[in-house]
Amino acid sequence: MPRLKPEHLGPRVIGLGFQKTGTTTLREALRILGYNPKDWVPGVFMPVLRGNIDQAIWRVRKYDALEDLPWYIIYRELDQRLPGSKFILTLRDEESWFKSVSRHIGDLRSAHHEWVYGRGKGIPSEDKANALRVYREHIAGVREYFRDRPDDLLEIDWSKGDGWEKLCPFLGKAIPDQSIPHENRINYQDIPPDPAIRRMRKRIKQSIRIKYIDALGLWKHPYPAAEEAAR
Repeated sequence: MPRLKPEHLGPRVIGLGFQKTGTTTLREALRILGYNPKDWVPGVFMPVLRGNIDQAIWRVRKYDALEDLPWYIIYRELDQRLPGSKFILTLRDEESWFKSVSRHIGDLRSAHHEWVYGRGKGIPSEDKANALRVYREHIAGVREYFRDRPDDLLEIDWSKGDGWEKLCPFLGKAIPDQSIPHENRINYQDIPPDPAIRRMRKRIKQSIRIKYIDALGLWKHPYPAAEEAAR
Protein backbone atom coordinates (compact mmCIF):
# COMPACT_ATOMS: atom_id res chain seq x y z
CA MET A 1 0.00 0.00 0.00
CA PRO A 2 1.53 3.36 -1.00
CA ARG A 3 2.34 5.84 1.75
CA LEU A 4 -0.15 8.69 2.01
CA LYS A 5 1.11 12.21 1.60
CA PRO A 6 0.89 14.34 4.78
CA GLU A 7 -1.93 16.45 3.37
CA HIS A 8 -4.04 13.30 3.09
CA LEU A 9 -3.71 12.62 6.84
CA GLY A 10 -6.02 15.49 7.75
CA PRO A 11 -5.61 18.51 10.05
CA ARG A 12 -4.09 18.32 13.51
CA VAL A 13 -3.96 20.39 16.68
CA ILE A 14 -0.36 21.51 17.12
CA GLY A 15 1.14 23.07 20.24
CA LEU A 16 3.71 25.76 19.51
CA GLY A 17 4.86 26.58 23.03
CA PHE A 18 8.38 25.99 24.26
CA GLN A 19 8.80 23.36 26.95
CA LYS A 20 7.93 24.64 30.44
CA THR A 21 5.16 26.91 29.13
CA GLY A 22 2.35 24.57 30.16
CA THR A 23 2.69 22.08 27.33
CA THR A 24 1.91 19.09 29.54
CA THR A 25 -1.25 20.84 30.72
CA LEU A 26 -2.21 21.42 27.09
CA ARG A 27 -1.61 17.78 26.24
CA GLU A 28 -3.77 16.55 29.12
CA ALA A 29 -6.51 19.08 28.31
CA LEU A 30 -6.57 17.88 24.71
CA ARG A 31 -6.84 14.30 25.92
CA ILE A 32 -9.90 15.22 28.00
CA LEU A 33 -11.42 16.82 24.89
CA GLY A 34 -11.11 13.54 23.01
CA TYR A 35 -7.84 14.02 21.14
CA ASN A 36 -5.00 11.53 20.92
CA PRO A 37 -2.03 13.83 21.63
CA LYS A 38 1.67 13.08 21.44
CA ASP A 39 4.78 14.95 22.45
CA TRP A 40 8.31 13.81 21.60
CA VAL A 41 8.62 10.76 19.35
CA PRO A 42 11.90 8.84 18.98
CA GLY A 43 13.19 8.80 15.45
CA VAL A 44 11.85 12.15 14.20
CA PHE A 45 14.81 14.39 15.06
CA MET A 46 17.26 13.26 12.39
CA PRO A 47 14.68 13.29 9.56
CA VAL A 48 13.81 16.87 10.54
CA LEU A 49 17.47 17.92 10.55
CA ARG A 50 17.87 16.31 7.13
CA GLY A 51 14.83 18.24 5.89
CA ASN A 52 12.68 15.13 5.51
CA ILE A 53 9.59 16.56 7.16
CA ASP A 54 7.25 14.11 5.45
CA GLN A 55 9.03 11.18 7.09
CA ALA A 56 8.72 12.82 10.52
CA ILE A 57 5.00 13.45 10.02
CA TRP A 58 4.46 9.86 8.87
CA ARG A 59 5.86 8.61 12.19
CA VAL A 60 3.09 10.43 14.09
CA ARG A 61 0.25 9.70 11.67
CA LYS A 62 -1.88 7.98 14.34
CA TYR A 63 -1.93 11.10 16.56
CA ASP A 64 -4.30 14.01 15.95
CA ALA A 65 -2.52 16.46 18.28
CA LEU A 66 1.20 17.22 18.61
CA GLU A 67 3.31 19.29 20.99
CA ASP A 68 6.94 19.54 22.18
CA LEU A 69 10.03 19.14 20.01
CA PRO A 70 10.42 19.20 17.08
CA TRP A 71 6.84 20.22 16.28
CA TYR A 72 6.90 23.75 17.68
CA ILE A 73 9.99 24.50 15.60
CA ILE A 74 8.68 23.25 12.24
CA TYR A 75 5.19 24.79 12.46
CA ARG A 76 5.51 26.41 9.03
CA GLU A 77 6.20 23.07 7.38
CA LEU A 78 3.38 21.40 9.34
CA ASP A 79 0.99 24.16 8.32
CA GLN A 80 1.84 23.59 4.66
CA ARG A 81 1.56 19.82 4.84
CA LEU A 82 -1.42 19.52 7.20
CA PRO A 83 -3.87 22.15 5.92
CA GLY A 84 -6.70 23.09 8.23
CA SER A 85 -4.68 22.45 11.38
CA LYS A 86 -5.18 24.50 14.54
CA PHE A 87 -2.14 25.93 16.34
CA ILE A 88 -1.89 26.77 20.03
CA LEU A 89 0.92 28.94 21.40
CA THR A 90 1.30 28.40 25.15
CA LEU A 91 2.94 31.35 26.86
CA ARG A 92 4.56 32.09 30.21
CA ASP A 93 6.24 35.08 31.80
CA GLU A 94 9.76 34.94 30.38
CA GLU A 95 11.58 35.22 33.72
CA SER A 96 9.50 32.42 35.20
CA TRP A 97 10.00 30.39 32.03
CA PHE A 98 13.77 30.88 32.10
CA LYS A 99 14.08 29.71 35.69
CA SER A 100 11.96 26.65 34.99
CA VAL A 101 13.63 25.63 31.73
CA SER A 102 17.08 26.14 33.26
CA ARG A 103 16.23 23.75 36.09
CA HIS A 104 14.62 21.31 33.68
CA ILE A 105 17.56 21.09 31.26
CA GLY A 106 20.20 21.50 33.96
CA ASP A 107 23.75 20.94 32.75
CA LEU A 108 23.03 18.12 30.29
CA ARG A 109 23.99 19.21 26.79
CA SER A 110 21.69 17.48 24.31
CA ALA A 111 21.46 17.56 20.54
CA HIS A 112 17.84 18.72 20.70
CA HIS A 113 18.66 21.79 22.76
CA GLU A 114 21.81 22.53 20.76
CA TRP A 115 19.50 22.77 17.76
CA VAL A 116 16.97 25.05 19.43
CA TYR A 117 19.29 27.41 21.32
CA GLY A 118 22.28 27.28 18.99
CA ARG A 119 25.36 25.08 18.72
CA GLY A 120 27.33 25.43 21.94
CA LYS A 121 24.41 27.17 23.69
CA GLY A 122 22.14 24.25 24.51
CA ILE A 123 22.31 24.85 28.27
CA PRO A 124 20.08 27.90 28.90
CA SER A 125 21.50 28.65 32.36
CA GLU A 126 24.91 29.34 30.81
CA ASP A 127 23.59 32.14 28.60
CA LYS A 128 20.38 33.73 29.79
CA ALA A 129 20.46 36.49 27.17
CA ASN A 130 20.63 33.95 24.35
CA ALA A 131 17.88 31.77 25.81
CA LEU A 132 15.56 34.75 26.12
CA ARG A 133 16.41 35.92 22.59
CA VAL A 134 15.44 32.50 21.24
CA TYR A 135 12.24 32.44 23.30
CA ARG A 136 11.22 35.93 22.12
CA GLU A 137 12.10 35.25 18.49
CA HIS A 138 9.98 32.12 18.49
CA ILE A 139 6.94 33.97 19.83
CA ALA A 140 7.45 36.87 17.42
CA GLY A 141 7.85 34.49 14.49
CA VAL A 142 4.66 32.59 15.30
CA ARG A 143 2.69 35.80 15.65
CA GLU A 144 4.00 37.18 12.38
CA TYR A 145 3.34 33.95 10.49
CA PHE A 146 -0.29 33.79 11.65
CA ARG A 147 -0.83 37.56 11.67
CA ASP A 148 -3.70 37.46 9.18
CA ARG A 149 -5.12 34.13 10.35
CA PRO A 150 -6.69 34.66 13.79
CA ASP A 151 -8.90 31.58 13.41
CA ASP A 152 -5.85 29.31 13.12
CA LEU A 153 -3.78 30.46 16.12
CA LEU A 154 -4.71 30.61 19.79
CA GLU A 155 -2.43 32.12 22.43
CA ILE A 156 -3.00 30.75 25.90
CA ASP A 157 -1.36 31.44 29.28
CA TRP A 158 -2.49 29.08 32.02
CA SER A 159 -0.78 31.20 34.68
CA LYS A 160 -3.07 34.12 33.84
CA GLY A 161 -6.20 32.05 34.32
CA ASP A 162 -6.82 30.99 30.72
CA GLY A 163 -8.80 27.79 30.57
CA TRP A 164 -11.61 25.89 28.90
CA GLU A 165 -13.52 29.06 28.06
CA LYS A 166 -10.70 30.09 25.73
CA LEU A 167 -9.54 26.70 24.48
CA CYS A 168 -12.86 24.99 23.71
CA PRO A 169 -14.43 27.62 21.39
CA PHE A 170 -11.19 27.71 19.40
CA LEU A 171 -11.39 23.95 18.87
CA GLY A 172 -15.17 23.81 18.49
CA LYS A 173 -15.55 21.65 21.59
CA ALA A 174 -18.00 21.76 24.48
CA ILE A 175 -16.57 22.81 27.84
CA PRO A 176 -15.97 19.68 29.98
CA ASP A 177 -17.42 19.20 33.43
CA GLN A 178 -14.01 19.29 35.10
CA SER A 179 -11.25 21.77 35.72
CA ILE A 180 -8.16 22.26 33.59
CA PRO A 181 -5.59 19.65 34.68
CA HIS A 182 -2.58 21.77 35.61
CA GLU A 183 0.12 19.17 35.15
CA ASN A 184 3.85 19.00 35.71
CA ARG A 185 4.15 21.49 38.55
CA ILE A 186 7.48 20.16 39.71
CA ASN A 187 9.24 20.81 43.00
CA TYR A 188 12.77 20.10 41.86
CA GLN A 189 14.01 19.82 45.44
CA ASP A 190 11.83 16.74 45.86
CA ILE A 191 13.31 14.95 42.85
CA PRO A 192 16.31 12.73 43.64
CA PRO A 193 19.21 13.13 41.20
CA ASP A 194 19.80 10.47 38.59
CA PRO A 195 22.33 7.84 39.63
CA ALA A 196 25.85 8.75 38.50
CA ILE A 197 26.02 5.88 36.00
CA ARG A 198 22.77 6.99 34.36
CA ARG A 199 23.95 10.60 34.09
CA MET A 200 27.21 9.42 32.55
CA ARG A 201 25.36 7.30 29.98
CA LYS A 202 23.15 10.26 29.02
CA ARG A 203 26.18 12.51 28.56
CA ILE A 204 28.02 9.97 26.45
CA LYS A 205 24.98 9.29 24.29
CA GLN A 206 24.31 12.98 23.68
CA SER A 207 27.97 13.75 23.07
CA ILE A 208 28.13 11.07 20.38
CA ARG A 209 24.93 12.35 18.77
CA ILE A 210 26.17 15.94 18.76
CA LYS A 211 29.52 14.96 17.21
CA TYR A 212 27.69 12.88 14.60
CA ILE A 213 25.55 15.87 13.60
CA ASP A 214 28.69 18.04 13.58
CA ALA A 215 30.33 15.61 11.18
CA LEU A 216 27.31 15.62 8.87
CA GLY A 217 27.07 19.41 8.95
CA LEU A 218 23.34 19.30 9.65
CA TRP A 219 23.08 22.09 12.21
CA LYS A 220 20.80 24.86 11.08
CA HIS A 221 19.74 27.12 13.92
CA PRO A 222 15.99 27.77 13.55
CA TYR A 223 16.35 31.28 15.01
CA PRO A 224 18.90 33.09 12.83
CA ALA A 225 18.34 36.50 14.40
CA ALA A 226 19.11 35.12 17.85
CA GLU A 227 22.13 33.29 16.50
CA GLU A 228 23.47 36.44 14.86
CA ALA A 229 22.95 38.50 18.03
CA ALA A 230 24.80 35.90 20.10
CA ARG A 231 27.97 36.14 18.01
